[in-house]
Amino acid sequence: MTTELPLIIPDWPAPAWIKAVSTTRMGGVSQAPWDTLNLGSHVGDSTEDVNRNRAILCERLGIDIASVGWLNQVHGTDVVDLPAAGLVRADASTTWSRGNVCAVLTADCLPVLFCDPSTGQIAAAHAGWRGLADGVLEQVVARFGNPAGVLAWLGPAIGPGRFEVGPEVREAFLLDDPLAADAFAASPSREGHYLADIYQLARQRLATAGVLQVYGGEFCTVTDQQRFFSYRRDGQTGRMASLIYMT
Repeated sequence: MTTELPLIIPDWPAPAWIKAVSTTRMGGVSQAPWDTLNLGSHVGDSTEDVNRNRAILCERLGIDIASVGWLNQVHGTDVVDLPAAGLVRADASTTWSRGNVCAVLTADCLPVLFCDPSTGQIAAAHAGWRGLADGVLEQVVARFGNPAGVLAWLGPAIGPGRFEVGPEVREAFLLDDPLAADAFAASPSREGHYLADIYQLARQRLATAGVLQVYGGEFCTVTDQQRFFSYRRDGQTGRMASLIYMT
């Protein structure tokens, strides 16, 4: 972590040639309410500031800005292979090639980074509750030949104490897995609603898909206002990025 551009480095046993980071909200040029390292081009911020922020990040990481596979995220389950032309409508990307950077943008939704050290395949997924319930993580894992060899890291997302949801969200998960009930607790402030643990739900989904080496999941974007953007907390706000690439 640097004072100029604070980065979160995953604590996982990936080989040194696989690089992964999540950004914080600090270190950029955007003005409030996108202050300061907003990397999302779809949230009302100045295009000039977003492009400058992306350039600052790529310069810090030592990567070509054209190598980053930014996505048009729609809370779906599509996975795109990189490189891809233009802004692709998808919520996950994967690659086997050096020189391609898998990236997702979040501000409460869950970013998940994947790698298989034995093959060099990497991936990144954006998992809001809809995409998570519909199987975006399973779609990514299906692109890997050996799920047991895959490492997954859960980046900054809304914490279990702040993710209040309606009964329809709980039912969406229970349809596929009755054990998902363990990830929901009755809301203390709103009758008939629940506090959902998106990290636990992701771990359950990954385990069912055969991925047992799962790391991260200790963040809360809502409560850590200094470090993270949060859509639920602030409404209009910026986006962090989680990226994975090979050197």
